[in-house]
Amino acid sequence: MITPGTKKDDASLNYLDGQLLIAMPGMQDSRFARTVVFLCAHSADGAMGIMVNQPAAEITFRDLLVQLDILPKGSEIRLPKKADGMRVYRGGPVETGRGFVLHSADYFIESSTLPIDDHVNLTATLDILKAIAEGNGPRDAMLALGYAGWAPGQLESEIQANGWLNCPATPELIFDTDIEAKYDRALALLGVDSSRLSGEAGHA
Repeated sequence: MITPGTKKDDASLNYLDGQLLIAMPGMQDSRFARTVVFLCAHSADGAMGIMVNQPAAEITFRDLLVQLDILPKGSEIRLPKKADGMRVYRGGPVETGRGFVLHSADYFIESSTLPIDDHVNLTATLDILKAIAEGNGPRDAMLALGYAGWAPGQLESEIQANGWLNCPATPELIFDTDIEAKYDRALALLGVDSSRLSGEAGHA
């Protein structure tokens, strides 16, 4: 088992935490069609990530704050402009009732925040939502309901089967509010044109 801070001497252990997964046309699971996933954790125990380009059309950030009793029902409280404009994303098919916030590294809660790389952290407690609602949250943030999870070896198998491309992530793409453009932008990081992608294994 690889633990945080453990040196990965085996060159075959190419863990992808902190990278983007980009669904290929050959993706067999329709829930991940044209998705971009930011991998928060990847080890011999499996992987966990957040989809960053799938909006949750059925709920607004304000609605969620009311559901969580952060704002009173029927509240006319004026949210900070940044919070009022936040969209809620579908983070993945696992634990869809649970919220996860990917955010810039300027915000950190001891024992609650997981640093993923030098620029992006993950926090899954109500404290960060309260801070965002009060205008005291991180500079950049996106809220997702649920996450994508893989059993040990599953993600590696899906990549080998041409289900995913991967590339280094950029905060600019993760936090970009132009959701519809994220898939093509992610591919562009690899110099790939989506119109030229093939669903056949071994070709892109």
